[in-house]
Amino acid sequence: MFAVVRTGGKQYRVAAGDKIVVEKIEGDAGASVTLGDVLLAGEGSELRSVEGFTVAAEIIVQAKADKVIVFKKRRRHNYRRKNGHRQQHTILKIVSVGGQTAKQTEADAPAAQA
Repeated sequence: MFAVVRTGGKQYRVAAGDKIVVEKIEGDAGASVTLGDVLLAGEGSELRSVEGFTVAAEIIVQAKADKVIVFKKRRRHNYRRKNGHRQQHTILKIVSVGGQTAKQTEADAPAAQA
């Protein structure tokens, strides 16, 4: 089971047990988060209705991205500006997709192959 969710202005394809890095979401490490903006859901090539479909996730850690240096210069005008920026982000572990947990999907995988 997979889903495409939108958070922080970006879209992510997630399945139970995945870890994703998203724009900062309020909450402490270990807190549960529900991602309700589901755009697409399905299993294999079959798609399902996303009405009332939610994705449950757990916050692993609040972190900062690598520093990005912004350097501006204009030739022959003695103009130089140096700026740095570190974007805040949240690392999430997807616990369940539409009520199906990671342990259920791992148990179903060997049965589907047999």
